[in-house]
Amino acid sequence: MLCGGIPIPNPPLSSSSPFQPLAMDTVLAIFAPPILSSSRSCNLSFAIPISLPKPLPFATSSLPRLHSPPSRNLGPFRAQVSVSAAQKTKDRLPAGLIVTETKGPQSTIRLSVEVPPAISQECYGEVLDEFSKKAKVPGFRQGKKVPENILLNYIGRQNIQQAIVEATLKKTLPHAMSSVEGRALKDSVRIVTKFSDMLDAFSLQDHLRYDIVADVSPEIKWLDKYKNLKIVVEIDNVVKAESASERELNRRYKALGSLRIVTDRGLQIGDLVVLDIFAKTVGQNECEGEKIPSAERKGFYLDTEERHNLLAGFLDSILGIQQGQTRTFPLQFPETWDQDNLRGVHAQFTVECKELFYRVLPELDDTLAEKLLPGCSSLNQNFFWVREAILQRCKQVEQTAIEQATDNAILDQLNKIIEVDIPRSLLEEQGRHLYGAKLLQLQVDNKINESQLASLTSERAVKQFIKKEEENISKIIKQMLAVSEIFKCEKLQYTTDELVKEVENSIAEFKRNNQEYEEEHVREQVEDVLEGAKVLEWLRENVDIQTCEEIDAVF
Repeated sequence: MLCGGIPIPNPPLSSSSPFQPLAMDTVLAIFAPPILSSSRSCNLSFAIPISLPKPLPFATSSLPRLHSPPSRNLGPFRAQVSVSAAQKTKDRLPAGLIVTETKGPQSTIRLSVEVPPAISQECYGEVLDEFSKKAKVPGFRQGKKVPENILLNYIGRQNIQQAIVEATLKKTLPHAMSSVEGRALKDSVRIVTKFSDMLDAFSLQDHLRYDIVADVSPEIKWLDKYKNLKIVVEIDNVVKAESASERELNRRYKALGSLRIVTDRGLQIGDLVVLDIFAKTVGQNECEGEKIPSAERKGFYLDTEERHNLLAGFLDSILGIQQGQTRTFPLQFPETWDQDNLRGVHAQFTVECKELFYRVLPELDDTLAEKLLPGCSSLNQNFFWVREAILQRCKQVEQTAIEQATDNAILDQLNKIIEVDIPRSLLEEQGRHLYGAKLLQLQVDNKINESQLASLTSERAVKQFIKKEEENISKIIKQMLAVSEIFKCEKLQYTTDELVKEVENSIAEFKRNNQEYEEEHVREQVEDVLEGAKVLEWLRENVDIQTCEEIDAVF
């Protein structure tokens, strides 16, 4: 082969030659471009995640009520190898690159790069100079010029060739990525051509070819105008202030009573019963299917006067049951059930009555006033005040619940009126944020210890979570992108004071829970939260919103 017209000798090596090829680890210690690791196997796909200088703002977005609070790095979720200097500086090239851009699925761009021989030949000269300066060749003082043929024999032709390919990649990557800089998502750029294939095809006289794939900012397609949204907010009767205050007053009154064991009859309305509940799906031909763990309970305390949280038909099916008895009956989950996999499912329930009680309630008089509501001295004089005080508290809860339900309904509608081809890297990143936030909450609630946390932060556990929750994660990303687009289109803003205050509150929360944090990352998260809050506030004021009561009961 030739390099700039200079012949490269290729003499045979013998066991008696004083210049034996160096081991690859030694070569990399002498000349180690920052883009490779000596532990890489040539049989593996050569993929380098690359951090671009200006990542898109939604790469770490989280919005209010999207279940994505600011999260710290809880473990080595994603191995990252940056191209450091190669990605920030662009060396002058002796010849131009040929870069062909092709659009791919999931908002990806494939760049097919052809490197002219002149660039590889220049890298060849630089590699030899570097080895000549740093290699300790027998018979030559370190740093002195070593004849080319002797250096080739000492270092090894294969090692030289690998170093040339690496140097060529380092030199050409910034130029090849120029067309996606500013569009590519953070850490999504990767070389997909196998390094071993590049080595096998490499020649100083031919083009070096490799492919780069990058995820880019997805395009949002609006199926309808967001200003035309018609939002219907379903409010559970549980949160209605009037009914909630009556239930709360009744609950306080019942708490003052005592329980007696029922011995001579079955279950009636007003009783309290302890149940073991088992459930299975009903398959074809009425045969039993799989267990339904989420519908099973042991030692379940049921107040028969509070049927609002029961699956329709459940209470009627167990009325009359006595202690020690077991009943089996079919029920169907409604189409509005929270768990998607149970909607419309036919199930066979088996219920065992473990204990059965009735209440003995005290007579309502002034002695109970203080117990029903602290500060109240007389039911006769202050009973209206007691009811009104409880009602006002329930109205606060109702208002909060309505606002939450309204925001959720708005986000659900936004999700339905946009189409987005979500990049895989964005899906994984948001999935990792969700998973990290869940682990953080478990830590804050003291539900897991350090050893359990270590097992839950494994890469396998994270990938399983992302795979299981992919549909929900995709929904959240679509909502995030829609909110970001509306914030920009409507030219919404938040004040510096709002930003500073929220950042301080977030940092204080981390410190209170002895959690690590990065202030810059916290600031980014807070900016996204404020952005989302402003958009939801604007939508609540500018779209048609109606409220109605939910009809279906839930278990």
